Amino acid sequence: MNNKGSIWIVAVVMALFVYASAYVVDERKQVVITQFGRVIGEPKKAPGLKFKMPWQIANYFPKNLQEWNSNPGQIPTLDKTYIWVDTFARWKIVDPVKFFQTVNNVTGALGRLDDIIDPAARNFITSNSLIEAVRKSNRQLDMIEIGLEDIQKEKRAVYTVTVGREKITEGILKQAQPKLDKFGIELVDVKIKRINYVEKVRESVYGRMIAERKQIAEKFRSEGQGEARKIVGEKERELKRITSEAYRSAQEIMGKSDAEAAVIYAEAYGDDPEFYSFMKTLEIYNKVLNQDSSLILSTDSEFLKYLKGYGAKP
Repeated sequence: MNNKGSIWIVAVVMALFVYASAYVVDERKQVVITQFGRVIGEPKKAPGLKFKMPWQIANYFPKNLQEWNSNPGQIPTLDKTYIWVDTFARWKIVDPVKFFQTVNNVTGALGRLDDIIDPAARNFITSNSLIEAVRKSNRQLDMIEIGLEDIQKEKRAVYTVTVGREKITEGILKQAQPKLDKFGIELVDVKIKRINYVEKVRESVYGRMIAERKQIAEKFRSEGQGEARKIVGEKERELKRITSEAYRSAQEIMGKSDAEAAVIYAEAYGDDPEFYSFMKTLEIYNKVLNQDSSLILSTDSEFLKYLKGYGAKP
């Protein structure tokens, strides 16, 4: 019984020893083994099951990319324009031993990043004009394409990009990286997330933008009105041309008709002049005489010759 009890005790002790010694390195982690606060051996970066002494401690650190976000702040540019700048960065731990010995954990590393990246960003923003932080090239803006060439020609002389936003972020990274080497941190990328005017100048900027848009709208309106007048003028000219051609055609037709009628009348008059005179006189009677007409004529008037002879016996 004593032998069996001893065996069980040894087995339990061995199991506890193995349990306290074994640890797992995840593919997203790296481990630094410490003994009484001192680093033992090389950091473990390969994933898998590892072993250590029970009294040793496995300190885990992330191996993948980590994010850092700045506290947006007010920064003056070289041309004395105050703007709000919000930056972010991506970083990783490349030397976990240095990282453990200096900042110890991710929270401490974020504090050091605040102390290093924020001043670097402020230094580059204050050393360049606003247009350098906003744009990366001298590509023409849409406002030029839609017609504000005169306005933009004046602005291009003043707002010319020589550095650009990308070179500013590259400069921030290059300035910050040497200061992070001693912490075992590699700064992978730095970018400007957002730039905005401070409240004092934002309203004036918006007012200027609105004025420019109104100028564009007014230009479009004037061009549209000019095009409308052009279309109306062409329509009226075409209408007058059609009307004049129709009038000319009508006059030609009427002239031909009158000529044909005159020929017919002449032929009729030549065949029977008395009958022609009689018909024309009746037409005149029909136009002049009615129930309300009153004429005073002598009995020998030529106008009444057919009335006088009406009803006369042969």
